[in-house]
Parts: sequence; structure tokens; C-alpha cells
Amino acid sequence: MSAPSAKPGRPIEPAKVLVWYDFSSTLCYVAHRLMQRMAPFLDEHRIELVWQPLDLTQLLAPYKRGQQVPESRRANAHRVAADVGVAVTAPGVWHDSRPAHALALSLAGGIHEPTWRERVFTAVFEEGRDAPDEAETGRFAAELAFDVAPDAISRGRQTLRLTTEEAREQMVTGVPTFMFGEWPFGGIQTEETMQHMLGRYVRRQREETR
Repeated sequence: MSAPSAKPGRPIEPAKVLVWYDFSSTLCYVAHRLMQRMAPFLDEHRIELVWQPLDLTQLLAPYKRGQQVPESRRANAHRVAADVGVAVTAPGVWHDSRPAHALALSLAGGIHEPTWRERVFTAVFEEGRDAPDEAETGRFAAELAFDVAPDAISRGRQTLRLTTEEAREQMVTGVPTFMFGEWPFGGIQTEETMQHMLGRYVRRQREETR
């Protein structure tokens, strides 16, 4: 697939694609790693992913903080991860990701958000740690030299409740979900499939705005 071409003297604006995620989700970690691997493709096609956290326990009743993850769900996550070539061990318990999400929301749109997302995903899915609680979230932020406002977590929790309801209105029924305009594309597929889906969406968007 060829990269988009711009008219002479007219730079191509990045096409933004919203990605709903939850730090407790193994498949979201897999998507995070796969999108990192696809960075050259995203750069070439001027695609900007906007990662937006939601609280899956608020969105869907079967997911409950602190409960064991059914073995069938863990097995499915491992199968999908193997299909796309991402090594991971799915946690046995659904973590409380709200403090980490709250800080992610306070960092949204800034240069530190990708670093924070990377740190939390690494802690949970590579170091085998629980999603950071409020105290550990503060320690992580200090280690990463983030300037965090005293009320960032409390404000972020309020925002998280609102964004989760926004996801519900957008017909999001799981994570990760890539929003192609008003169309939610749930789950993660092979790199080839994701390139096809993202490339086709962005190409159509640019054709419509010519």
C-alpha cells in the first residue's frame, strides 16, 4: 500500500484514530506492542493513534476488580498474542487500573502520556506486578520525573467515569477498540490485517476531504 501523497505545498495532516484501552487487559498490551512494531507504517501513512483509557469493569458487568480471570479468557488472550507474535503471560486476576488510567488522562495530549502508558504496561505484563494503586502511581510518576498535580488522580477518576460512558455511547463492547470514525473495530488482528484496516480507513477519510 503506497503512502498518501500531498498536493504541492500542502502538507498532509495526521489522521487520528482513537483507541480505547484498559491497562488490565492482556489484549490491550498486545495491541500496544503491535502498534509499536507498526510505527514505521503509521509514520509513513501519517496516522496518529490517540490512546483513550476506559474502565472495563464499569462498561461490562462480567469484569470485576480483584476477581480471577476465567481460564478460557486467558487462553484466548494467549492464542491471539501468539498469532500476532507478541510474548505475554496473561495475569490471573483482573487488576484495578483506575489510578493508572486517572494519571494517563491527566497526561493526555502531552509528551509524557506515551511514556506513562509504556511504564504501566511493562509493569503489569512484563514484570508481573499489579496495576499501580494510587501510592505506587505517584512513585512511578516520580521515577519518570513527571510533574503531577496533587488532585490529578481524583480529577482523572471523575474523567474516567465520563469517558467510559462516552465509550458506551460509541457502542464499544470491549478493548482494545479502534474507532474508524463512528465505527468501532474491536480486538487486535495480525499486523497485515491492521495495516489494511487502518490504511483503508485513512485513505477514505482523505479522499472525502479533498
